[in-house]
Amino acid sequence: MRRLVLAAALIGAAVPCVALGAPPPGEPVPGMPQLAFGHPVQGRLLISHVVWLLIIFGLLYYVMARYALPQVGSVLEERRRRIEADLEAARAAKDSADRAVAEHEAATARARAEAQAAIAAALQQAQAEAAARTEALNARLDSQIQEAEKRIAAARDAAMGALRQVAAETADALVARLIGRADRKAVERAVERELAARGRA
Repeated sequence: MRRLVLAAALIGAAVPCVALGAPPPGEPVPGMPQLAFGHPVQGRLLISHVVWLLIIFGLLYYVMARYALPQVGSVLEERRRRIEADLEAARAAKDSADRAVAEHEAATARARAEAQAAIAAALQQAQAEAAARTEALNARLDSQIQEAEKRIAAARDAAMGALRQVAAETADALVARLIGRADRKAVERAVERELAARGRA
C-alpha cells in the first residue's frame, strides 16, 4: 500500500514538471495556455494532462477503494457494534434496575402486610388475654363476694341467736322479778315476735 501511494505521489509530482519543463516554441499563446486547444504544442500538453489526471485518479481510487475505505468501514462498523453493545448493556441494566425496583416494592408490600397482620394478631391476642383475665377476676370476685355474704349471713344468724337468747333471758329475769314467776316459753315467743317486728321494720 505504501509503495502504491508513493508511486502515485511521484507520478503526480512529475507530470506537472514534465508538462511545464518544455516551453512551447514559437510565438506566445494568448490567454490561458491550458485552454489553447488549437495550438499544436499546448493541445498535446492538455491531452497528456487529462490522461495523467485520469491515471492518477484511477490509482487513487484503487488505493482508496482497496485499502483506505475498507479500513474506514471496519472502524465505523466497530464503532457501530460498540455503540449497539453499549446500548444493549444500558437496556439490560435498566431492565435489571426495573426488576430490582419491582422486587423491592413487592417485598415492601409483603413486609407491610405481614406487619399489619402481626399487629392485628397481637392486638387480638392481647384483647383475648385481657378478656380472659377480666373474666377470671370477675369469677374470683364473685366467689369472694358469695363467701363474704355467707360469712355475713352466718355471723348475723349467730348474732341474732345470741341476741334472742340474751333478750329471752333478760325478759325472763325481768318478768320473774316483777311478778314473781315467768313462763319461759311465753317469754321466748314474745321476744321472737318483737325481734321479727323490728327485723321487718
